[in-house]
Amino acid sequence: MMILGISHIKEGLRFAKRALKPGFRKYKGNAEEICRQIVRDCWNGSYFQVSAGHFTGFYMRDFGWCAESLLKLGYKDKVRKTLANVLMIYKGQGRLTTMITPEKKAVDVFAISPDTIAYLFRSLRLAKARELVREHEDFLAEQVNYYFSKCFDTERGMIKTGVSLSSMKDHLRRESSTYNNCMIAMLSTDIDYFKMPNPFREFDIKKNIKENLWNDEGGFFYDDLRRLNYVAGDANVFPFFCGVFDSKKILRRCIGVIRREGLDKPFPLKYTKFRLKKYEIAPVKWLTPNYEGTSIWSHMAMPYIKLVKKIDLDLYKKYKEAYSKIIEKHGNYLEVFEPNGRPYKRLLYKTDESMLWAANYLTL
Repeated sequence: MMILGISHIKEGLRFAKRALKPGFRKYKGNAEEICRQIVRDCWNGSYFQVSAGHFTGFYMRDFGWCAESLLKLGYKDKVRKTLANVLMIYKGQGRLTTMITPEKKAVDVFAISPDTIAYLFRSLRLAKARELVREHEDFLAEQVNYYFSKCFDTERGMIKTGVSLSSMKDHLRRESSTYNNCMIAMLSTDIDYFKMPNPFREFDIKKNIKENLWNDEGGFFYDDLRRLNYVAGDANVFPFFCGVFDSKKILRRCIGVIRREGLDKPFPLKYTKFRLKKYEIAPVKWLTPNYEGTSIWSHMAMPYIKLVKKIDLDLYKKYKEAYSKIIEKHGNYLEVFEPNGRPYKRLLYKTDESMLWAANYLTL
């Protein structure tokens, strides 16, 4: 069972309090106008927070998902200011973590996650923030070595098994997930970009992912090294989103399997077509059942739709139109939906709103 810290409990109570309030804020305008207002509302003067709803802290992974879009939308100064401010907080507390609470406390949710350091380096690279890398180089090098020792199996040349590691699907126990391995592969290229010491360099992580996590017969990437026979949305989107793989042939096969599994219905994108209850972490599996099971996640949807655009323009247009209607229906960009398309709602939690992820819709 997961042990919750004081920061986790405080965040949970804040979420529960908001869940008791009916409805969502309704922005005026069409989907693009709604999303532009949301992105502006997610800027708090110091950094881009995850949402203008209840996730009012900073999450490195959410910022990393949106960094490229924010730069394309003209937020270069705010992206750089975000990076400068959060690096000062992280450095002051001596470690990189999944999130920074609204009280500016660095906390992992619920364990160290490889995507924290991966998205930091990717965001620094996208923002061309070499001066920040130079300013914090000793701290960054220290964190690279820390994540290398905690997360990486040097014998296999991949993410460790048998240790508690988090990821974007952080309510589920996984063993060396495809997602986390792609994070490390991406991180290695970005460390090299900044010409910093790179303990990952001697390992061919892409080759190891292909050999150990690609199901050539089924045409999809396994969720993790358990190699169970199910298809996971994140495992078949992020190898391409991270730039680890660029083969259109493999991408086409992954998208085909995602569609055959129905992970894009009624709109994109579900993690899996059934819950993996055996691997869900307590107590969140009771407090927020099916939060990361067959529910529909709008954070994965935009990267997925962008990938679809590369191989099927008609399908891309269909997906984009579907999301435009959803955004306009709710007057907002919501976090997560029930399998039938209704906003996710439980007694102590309801879907967050006004997500920074709206930036990715604006760059579709």
